[in-house]
Amino acid sequence: MAPAHVKDRGASMRSCRALLVVFLLASVSPLAGQITLGEYAARRDALASRLGDGVVVAFGGRAPVRHWPPFYQLPAFRYLTGFLESDAAFVMVARGGNETSTLFLARPDARTALYNGERATTESVRESTGLSARYTDELPAFVDGLLAAGLPLYSVGDFQSNEFSAADSLTPGRLFARRVQAGRPGLRVQEVNGLIDQLRANKSEAEVSLLRTAVEISSRAHEAAMRAIRPGIRESEIQAVMEAEYRRLGADSPGYSSIIGSGTNSTILHYPAGTRQARSGEVVLMDVSAYYDGYTADITRTVPVDPTFSPEQREVYEIVLEAQKAAEAQIEPGVSDGVPAQAANVVIWAGLERLGLIESVDATFDPPPGLCPGSWSNPDGSCPQWYLYSYHGFFHGIGLDVHDPTHFGDVPPYRYQMGDVFTIEPGIYVRENVFDGLPDTDRNRRLIARTREATLEYRNLGVRIEDNYVLTSEGLVRLSDAPREIADIEALRARP
Repeated sequence: MAPAHVKDRGASMRSCRALLVVFLLASVSPLAGQITLGEYAARRDALASRLGDGVVVAFGGRAPVRHWPPFYQLPAFRYLTGFLESDAAFVMVARGGNETSTLFLARPDARTALYNGERATTESVRESTGLSARYTDELPAFVDGLLAAGLPLYSVGDFQSNEFSAADSLTPGRLFARRVQAGRPGLRVQEVNGLIDQLRANKSEAEVSLLRTAVEISSRAHEAAMRAIRPGIRESEIQAVMEAEYRRLGADSPGYSSIIGSGTNSTILHYPAGTRQARSGEVVLMDVSAYYDGYTADITRTVPVDPTFSPEQREVYEIVLEAQKAAEAQIEPGVSDGVPAQAANVVIWAGLERLGLIESVDATFDPPPGLCPGSWSNPDGSCPQWYLYSYHGFFHGIGLDVHDPTHFGDVPPYRYQMGDVFTIEPGIYVRENVFDGLPDTDRNRRLIARTREATLEYRNLGVRIEDNYVLTSEGLVRLSDAPREIADIEALRARP
């Protein structure tokens, strides 16, 4: 199979950085790539056509308690409505593939308005969204009347809600479904998230435009951090530099909790940015991106605290970058998700063997319970040794959510399609305590004896490189152009 052509925007963009920043500031406006009312209506029509007949109930995000964490509209709710206030609900009635939809709002309250400002009214919502509107205290009777007419009930699982729990969720959607079922024994409530995921996997031109802007802003923030990093800087200071930069360029907020880890913290996948001071001889891993008008980028860079990479840092970094490029070369429309994943894995596994961190690509170890996932576990319970150093997926979609639905990962037949917007993020993480907790077996003792020296040489070194891409008719386009080549990173670090 001929490899897809990867267009690298970085080479040309770096030659006109000043012009780019001017363009970015000019283009980041409330109307840049804005989703139209017509597009929201088309999304609801598409859902209705797949559903046939039924009542769909979705709840938006709740207002935060004690003002933290900040309010965040749930992605599926925003996708169908575009409505951004808290404590709202949405009901779509589908009959014969046609839909009528209603938003339900919290009633305006004079005292609340003194603290938080005026809320939307039913009249203002009709104008701003094109939807009929009522108040949430009318919701139970409204839905009950529809169910009395014999329509089936569907819910939109509010999995991103702060109240969600796999064991016993107290989300508004789950609680509402229980109340309805209590009054109608035998009623089955079906979730339609799978259908909505199919729709969300198809990114429109407007969505791609918003994602491009989020990626541009995030790339500039990564460059600002690269210039600021030095021995003694705290992880929280790096976070402040990045968030200030993308706020300056028009972003709304972080797209997700910022991950900034120095030294040993670089080996923790979702380490929250703390106050540890970066030290000479270490790296800083920065998985930080901006949220712009509902859409988030997801970019990761790993850079040395010193102006240049050490030999050990360079070795690991080059393996990870080669793995990312190997995956890029395999992606084109119609390719199954396993093809680029295997291409990246082969590079990672061979690199770990070359560094002496594993005995061989096929060598195994005996894991403690729960460590090795079933997909990688062997019949005898052993696990590949490479899993000690590279243990997460390398691909996911981006969009309204930092892990957004894609054709290749979430929607059958799990193949890349034109318009997919996604990340590629290989990584290697050499934890100092990598052998702690391993069962005392012959296989593990042999592994430790043969690789201990290498683990000490590369300890506390985590490297992840993550870029954002869109698959177009012209091939695979890398949207994120923050420096990723070692020479480019070192050149940027050397600037005054």
